[in-house]
Amino acid sequence: MKRIDQLLREKGTDFWSVVPGATVFEALKLMAAKNIGAVLVMEGDRLEGIFSERDYARKVVLDGKSSKDIPVRQIMTSKVVCIHPEQNIEECMALMTDKRIRHLPVIEGDRVVGLISLGDVVRAMISEQSFIISQLEHYISGSL
Repeated sequence: MKRIDQLLREKGTDFWSVVPGATVFEALKLMAAKNIGAVLVMEGDRLEGIFSERDYARKVVLDGKSSKDIPVRQIMTSKVVCIHPEQNIEECMALMTDKRIRHLPVIEGDRVVGLISLGDVVRAMISEQSFIISQLEHYISGSL
C-alpha cells in the first residue's frame, strides 16, 4: 500500500494557507482562484486550523453572517485531524471516512509538509488497484 510521503512526492507538497485574521471572503477568493476546497489557517509555520467550504456553508451562510466581516479564526475548524508521512493511504482513507473530513494536513514533527484531499487518496487507491488487477491478469494469462 502506498504511503503518504510517496503520494506527496507524486502530487507535490504545495498547499495554500491564510492567517487567522484574514476574512472569510479573502479565504474564499483564494480557494476560488486555486480551485481548492480548503485552506490551512497558519500563524507563521504553526497550524492553527483549517477552513473549508463546509465551514463556510454551515457557519456563515446558514447563520446569515457576512463573509466580508468575519475573520477565519471565528469559524475555522481548530481541532485539525492530521496524518503523518509514513502512514499509508488506506489509513488515510479510514481516518477521512471515520471523521467525515475531506482534507488532511500532513505533519512531520511540528511542521506541515503537505495537504492530502479525499480526491488524492481515491486516485491513489484506484491507481494501485488497477496495477494489482493488471498484474493478476498477466499472471492468470501466463504472460509474466
